[in-house]
Amino acid sequence: MKRYVLLDHDGVLVDTEHWYYEAGAHALAEAGVTLDKARYLGDMTQGLGTWDQARAAGVDEQTIDRLRAVRDARYQEHLRTQPIEIDGVVEALAELSQHARLAVVTSSKRADFDLIHAERRIRGFLDFVLVREDYGRAKPHPEPYLMGLQRFGAARADTLVVEDSERGLRSAVAAGIDCAVVDNDFTRSGDFSGARYRIGTLSEVLDIVRGAG
Repeated sequence: MKRYVLLDHDGVLVDTEHWYYEAGAHALAEAGVTLDKARYLGDMTQGLGTWDQARAAGVDEQTIDRLRAVRDARYQEHLRTQPIEIDGVVEALAELSQHARLAVVTSSKRADFDLIHAERRIRGFLDFVLVREDYGRAKPHPEPYLMGLQRFGAARADTLVVEDSERGLRSAVAAGIDCAVVDNDFTRSGDFSGARYRIGTLSEVLDIVRGAG
């Protein structure tokens, strides 16, 4: 039985992974660079991202700074206008919150998280949220999930991480916490051999929390 659940955000609670990639691709196109999706996904597992491909193509740091602003604006526009709901998430969290304490540990920036949840009901089920600005070293480093444990005052054995990406799984494993990987179209090609559980939807976490998984 698990008493605490640390949830990733993008790809687990909202369907935003594709739109973040698209925003980066849009920004790089202004510099004449095509963002290769397979390499992007591979870079993500190392904690890298869009700008590593830009640098490899010879784009200078000043231009990257400008393109980062382009990417961020494009992504926020997607968050305002595109369908990012994942069916059943609110219902699953409502049920889970009756059996475990819940929190989010995300690589999202605070501005993006706040925009996403300005009018959504997810926050009400959470004890706390850790966003990218709250910790020094991002996933796949264990720091984000170790900080989540500390905030809860929780033991590893009593805690479950829910992730959708290889990067997030590696962070959880490095922190010594069991991880359930939920299926996501965008990140499905990752190596999830280190996952304790593989699930199709967030609703299946309830069985794990109850000790039936």
